[in-house]
Amino acid sequence: MKKSDLEKLQLKANWVWQETVRIHYLAPETRVASSLSPVEILTVLYYGGFIDFFPKNRFSKKRDRVIISKGHGSLCMYPILADLGFFSKNKLKTVCQSGSFLGGIPDPIIPGYETINGSLGHGIGVSSGIAIALKKQKISKKVFVLVGDGELHEGSNWEAIMLAGQLKLSNLVVLLDNNKISMLDKTDNIINHRNLSQKMKEFGWETFEVKDGHSVREVYSALNKTKKQTKPQFIIFNTNKGNKVPKLENLPLSHVIPIDKNYMKEIFKGE
Repeated sequence: MKKSDLEKLQLKANWVWQETVRIHYLAPETRVASSLSPVEILTVLYYGGFIDFFPKNRFSKKRDRVIISKGHGSLCMYPILADLGFFSKNKLKTVCQSGSFLGGIPDPIIPGYETINGSLGHGIGVSSGIAIALKKQKISKKVFVLVGDGELHEGSNWEAIMLAGQLKLSNLVVLLDNNKISMLDKTDNIINHRNLSQKMKEFGWETFEVKDGHSVREVYSALNKTKKQTKPQFIIFNTNKGNKVPKLENLPLSHVIPIDKNYMKEIFKGE
């Protein structure tokens, strides 16, 4: 990829980060720390040319499917979808307000979302089912699913992982937002994910690990490997929960802590 294109992706990721913080400023009940860790993953996925989508015909059979399993942590999807024309950017000012379709936890009423994303642990299973259906219909489109590392503690994920490996679902890609912090503590203090890449290989998946999930260059390089796929793929993006926010980044309880109002006022001062 050209240097100029990477620079454009970085600028877009910076904008998505800022708009995510802005939404949280207007709706402090949103889960912002979880939403800042996948910013670069989703930015590169949508703007890097890896998926086909049609804002004016969002249920087109020619679309790739993107399933957001960690729904509470996908606030950063809102500015991306608005920017791409799924709905008006003016709607970003209405998150969590009465009558708005943009809630703290998304559902399919939001243009661009495929599934209900409130209960964790079901995204890989749902995505596996969609991948199977697409293969049976001979529709050569991919299914990408964004998963949080904390929800891998749910057993339903592992049932789906075994099934997808057994069926060699070569149209399925799991994007793991590995920010290493669950709701109340670091994931390793609950159930550790050590040797996760090797575990996935044992289940019949092709696995990749991205050292810096906030580097658009590294994210792009990893997603580029999805273009040649013979097995289900599992990409581990090592990220920071609450990325780039002082006093929030990588804090064990950051999942439920809002950003300091004074910090946000400083960010948007002069606008």
